[in-house]
Amino acid sequence: MSLHGARAAALLAWVNSTKVCPDPLNDLSQLQDCSVFIRIIHKIHRSKEGESVLEQPLPERISFIRGFLQKHCRHKLAAENLVSAQKLADGEELALAKVAVLLLYHTSMSCKSPGDWNEFDYKTQVELASILKFVLDNEESLNENLEPFLLRKAPPPSSSTSSSSFEEHSPPHSLPHKREVRFLELQKIASFPSTNNMLPSPPSSPMGDIMQTPQFQLRRLKKQLAFERENRDGLEVELAENRKLIMEKEAQITMMQQRIDRLAKLNEKQTADQLEPKEMEELREKNESLVGRLHEAFRQCQDLKTEKAQMDRKINQLSEENGDLSFKLREIASHMVQLQEALNELSEEHNAALAQSQEKQGQLENELHAALQDKKSSEEKIEILQGKISLLEDQLAKLEECSSQEKGEVMGDVLKLEELKQEVSSLATKGAELQATVLRLEEEKQLREAALQSERGRFEEEKQQLSSLVTSLQSSLSESHRAQERLEQDLQARDAERQA
Repeated sequence: MSLHGARAAALLAWVNSTKVCPDPLNDLSQLQDCSVFIRIIHKIHRSKEGESVLEQPLPERISFIRGFLQKHCRHKLAAENLVSAQKLADGEELALAKVAVLLLYHTSMSCKSPGDWNEFDYKTQVELASILKFVLDNEESLNENLEPFLLRKAPPPSSSTSSSSFEEHSPPHSLPHKREVRFLELQKIASFPSTNNMLPSPPSSPMGDIMQTPQFQLRRLKKQLAFERENRDGLEVELAENRKLIMEKEAQITMMQQRIDRLAKLNEKQTADQLEPKEMEELREKNESLVGRLHEAFRQCQDLKTEKAQMDRKINQLSEENGDLSFKLREIASHMVQLQEALNELSEEHNAALAQSQEKQGQLENELHAALQDKKSSEEKIEILQGKISLLEDQLAKLEECSSQEKGEVMGDVLKLEELKQEVSSLATKGAELQATVLRLEEEKQLREAALQSERGRFEEEKQQLSSLVTSLQSSLSESHRAQERLEQDLQARDAERQA
């Protein structure tokens, strides 16, 4: 079975957007030598490790790629079983697509900002966003679900999860006053202290929307926190090694001091025994050599103690920053959950109000239609009766000219005529009432439509404000990312000092 065409094209467009190869690729099969994957990993790592791997044979390249995925995926065993080394060596397009999906997910979690995705067209962004959403929702079962996802045909647009996530909501309805109060509470919830100013909402795009969801931001922050913990663990291991080295140096100093003491006693004893000058000179030289070594050991020990103090300060600083990140993670996660729940409630209320308003609108239209039908029927009856009245009036005029013997019959027609006039009057009254009903229904319909339009505007405004609140949370995440970069720079500077 061939790959899903749109998703394969979107993955290829993302690979080309990394600009790690001079010429754009036209097919996933061109990734067979895995060099492009290694260059992408090298770009993510910002290290020289990828360059040396490019010179190795294909099996070593594949081993490097699988090792990277196992290290950075949430479940290492799942990543190991997900991508087959043999299928990568055979250049199977499905295996190449799996590697591209995992690298896209890791890169998005690591460094891609919403603005970087504007270089893609909307359709490509929709496919990339659907891929990210799939990985987020199926991390626990990627082994079973990723392959069918990459192979199956595209679902109809009405049921597509990739497009439905970014469709605009239906216009809102009348919402209860308590919803406005809840929204004010949301503003208070999301306004936690932050050094960043409120930034404007980025342009709406499928990739920007998926990367601003609480699920994605929480996963990214957890990944950053795990990275900080690994750095801290590495520093603690290095500190333990330095402490061990200091203890060994101190033990050497103690042993040398004991040897010096023994030599000093031996020197005193030999002086007392009046040893020959040559032996005394040799002992003096040994003593001076040992004293020099002792001073050097003291200097090294002092350097190690200074470095240990610096390492202790660095560990304390990292621990404080790690604690701040942990606290901020819990706070942001809590706020995001509350915002998501409130947004879900607002959506449910909006949908319920929309259904209720549509039902009421239908009832008004049915009543208006029935009233118009009654009005039309009454008008037709009036026209028929007026025709009869005109006919009877003509007949009466003719009968009045006839003999008096026929006057009895004329009186009967007159009564018959009076009844028709009364019926016409009754129908006219009913027509006027129907006309008033029609006007009332039309006015009520116009008022409801105006209220519905006003409520739609209010709901859109609340959506924009919620988007601003999410942007505020994004600013906090950016602050955490900058803190991580500062830690990386400090670690690089320290490594450079140690190498020098």
